[in-house]
Amino acid sequence: MNLLIMGLPGAGKGTQAEFIVKNYGVNHISTGDMFRAAMKNETEMGKLAKSFIDKGELVPDEVTNGIVKERLAQDDIKASGFLLDGYPRTIDQAHALDTMLEELGIKLDAVVNIVVNPDILVDRLSGRYICRNCGATYHKIFNPTKVEGVCDVCGSHDLYQRADDVPETVKNRLDVNIKESAPIIEHYTELGLVKNIEGEQEISQVTEDIKIALTKNLK
Repeated sequence: MNLLIMGLPGAGKGTQAEFIVKNYGVNHISTGDMFRAAMKNETEMGKLAKSFIDKGELVPDEVTNGIVKERLAQDDIKASGFLLDGYPRTIDQAHALDTMLEELGIKLDAVVNIVVNPDILVDRLSGRYICRNCGATYHKIFNPTKVEGVCDVCGSHDLYQRADDVPETVKNRLDVNIKESAPIIEHYTELGLVKNIEGEQEISQVTEDIKIALTKNLK
């Protein structure tokens, strides 16, 4: 089975990716892992990517696409299939993926898209607080302090929020993700590949819904 997994930050992609990999025996391919492996193995594209990274520059799409194609051409993909996570990030990359899959003779079976209201994601992602004194981490919804504003570990009242956890910053990050992902989801919807999964349920129910969607896909 060859799959993509999509969803906004905080939607629970990581948890569900673990389930899919374990349950279906596919290879979990994340962009970070691919880059690290390509640079470590000094592949042609890995060396090219390293030349940009070493200069502090963004890796161009053609190099990213090349690293993905190198990975998808490996024997374990042919044997077990894949779950691609974190790619494509743009519609241009999606079109490039279509082309490389066709060239490699690989069929994409489904796109698992975990859907969560962005307002809920702002609460999930912006709720983290850290104790400046001892470094203990809390979440206002999922792991609050026993006494509001007081660290459970050391008793300090000096709790702070990192700049990238502030609601406005989180919302901006989500807005960028929504703008980039919308045309990709539309593209795969037109191809009849998208399985929209309600991500606001209990984790176990999200997992069950993915299982049902993929079982239908296999029939």
